[in-house]
Amino acid sequence: MRILVLDPRFGAAGDMILGALLSLGADKDFVLRSVSTVSKPDITEVTRAGIPATYIRTNTGKSARNLQEVLAVISAADAPEKAKEIAKQVFYRIQKAEAHVHQTEHVHFHEVGADDAISDILGSVTALLSLQVDGVHILPVSVGSGTLKCSHGIMPVPAPATAEILKASALSVSLGSFEGELCTPTGAALLAAFQEIFGTHIHTGRLIASGSGAGTRDPADHPNVLLAYVLDTEEKGSEVDVLETNVDDVSGELLASVLSTMMHEGARDASVVPIVMKKGRPGHLIRVISLPADSGRLAKILARETGSLGIRCIPMVHRFIADRTIAEEHIVINDKVFAVNVKTAYMDGAIYSRKAEFDDLQRIADASGISVRTVKRIVEEDAWKPQ
Repeated sequence: MRILVLDPRFGAAGDMILGALLSLGADKDFVLRSVSTVSKPDITEVTRAGIPATYIRTNTGKSARNLQEVLAVISAADAPEKAKEIAKQVFYRIQKAEAHVHQTEHVHFHEVGADDAISDILGSVTALLSLQVDGVHILPVSVGSGTLKCSHGIMPVPAPATAEILKASALSVSLGSFEGELCTPTGAALLAAFQEIFGTHIHTGRLIASGSGAGTRDPADHPNVLLAYVLDTEEKGSEVDVLETNVDDVSGELLASVLSTMMHEGARDASVVPIVMKKGRPGHLIRVISLPADSGRLAKILARETGSLGIRCIPMVHRFIADRTIAEEHIVINDKVFAVNVKTAYMDGAIYSRKAEFDDLQRIADASGISVRTVKRIVEEDAWKPQ
């Protein structure tokens, strides 16, 4: 398994998280395309207290948008649907915290700079997805100490909105480590979402990549960087738990919602199988594939979502995992060039599967006016041609 470990001992902000993920090898072109509707970031290499780090300047002006305006911008972005959905969840967290602090639901994202935050958040989520990791482990978050000056005047550190986000999360927090604001609302919301959706307790293994993302400041007493690592664990992802429950009182719409929820919460796969239960009653078997470290948490979520009184756990099932890569390729349709991500699977060093990402196929179909099925055939036939 490949596990992403984020170390925010010196703090976390949106630009630091994005920079750290890019320094680990996230797909730069993929990220730039996803944020192109709101920013054209400059990506540079800098040092902070002697530590090399990737620095992101979004080049956006100050702007104020309400939540609905932010969500509309994200919906229009040229990014994977999963990335857009997670980015929206991050903004919901920030909005909820700001609404609690200011005692109003009419929140404008002006403190973080709406377009700046959209770029950092959507870019960070897209970067994380492009790394194709199996889980994320987040070390304790340092928030800093003292006070900060913002549009509401002098405020304590952590800022009230940051504190609300952290309180509602499962993140561990370190208070009073260094003077000043180390963790921003955007940084806290991103880490909280990563923990909730991809979180794992696994954080040991062989170190295969490291990187860091730089903040804007360069203080003398600590490096203003977010550290990031990718570990290859000894498990190699070959063992999973299988969670199961039978239900006979759940509608089709709710079943679909349950599958979606389980995937968002970090399940490796989820499915529903029609069955005949005792006394001839029709029902459904819900099956969830989970990493062992996540099975307890996912079982509780599955019980809550379905109302089931018991979840079966079949532990430590072995599975075959292919080596795989994902790369951007280009296809010409109706004299237009389209970018599409193609996932390639290998067995014993030989390619045995090449599949295009469905979100890209849908985007190309919408733009070209031909069916997704036809686009898929064109892309994958081209992908299989000898290079």
